[in-house]
Amino acid sequence: MSLEDLVEEIRRRGEAELRSIQQAQTEEAARIAAERDRRIGEIRAESQRATEAEVARERAQRLAAAKLQARKQLYEAREKRLSSAIEGTRRLLLGYTATSAYAPTLKRMFQAATDQLGKSVRVMGRSEDASLLTKVAGKSFDPTPAPILGGLIAETTDGSRRLNLSFDELLRLKEDRVRELLA
Repeated sequence: MSLEDLVEEIRRRGEAELRSIQQAQTEEAARIAAERDRRIGEIRAESQRATEAEVARERAQRLAAAKLQARKQLYEAREKRLSSAIEGTRRLLLGYTATSAYAPTLKRMFQAATDQLGKSVRVMGRSEDASLLTKVAGKSFDPTPAPILGGLIAETTDGSRRLNLSFDELLRLKEDRVRELLA
C-alpha cells in the first residue's frame, strides 16, 4: 500500500469518524432540545395548574368576604330598622301617657304591685304622673321622680323586694318579642 493510499484511508476514516461524531452531536443536541422542551412544557403545565388553583382560591376568598360583608350590612340595616321601630314604640308609649286610658293602667299596675309585694309598698314614678300616682297609691307614693317613660316602680318599705312596672323595663323585658313582631 502506498503512502497516498494510506493517507487516503486515514482521511476517509477521519471523515467517517467526523460524520459519526457530528451525527452523535446532532442527535445529542436534538435529545437535549427535546428534553428541554418537555421540561418547559411540564413547568408551564404546573404553573398553569398552580395559577388556576390560586385564582380559584382567591375567587372563593373574595366571594366569601363579599357574602360576609353583605350579611353584615343586612344585619346592620335590620338592626337599624328594629332600633328605629323600638324608638317609635317608645314614642307611642310616651304618647299613651297623655291619654285618658293611662290612669286606669296605672291603677291596675298599682293593684298588681300590691298583690305581689303586699299592701305596704312604696311607689315611684315620673314627676308628670305625681298627681295620678297620689290618687292611686295615696301615702305610698314617693314624690322622688324616676327617669322612666311611664308606669311605676314599687318596692317593699324595707327595700328587700322591688317590682319594676315602668314602660322602659316592660319594653326591655319584651324587646325580643317586639323585635320578632317588627321583623
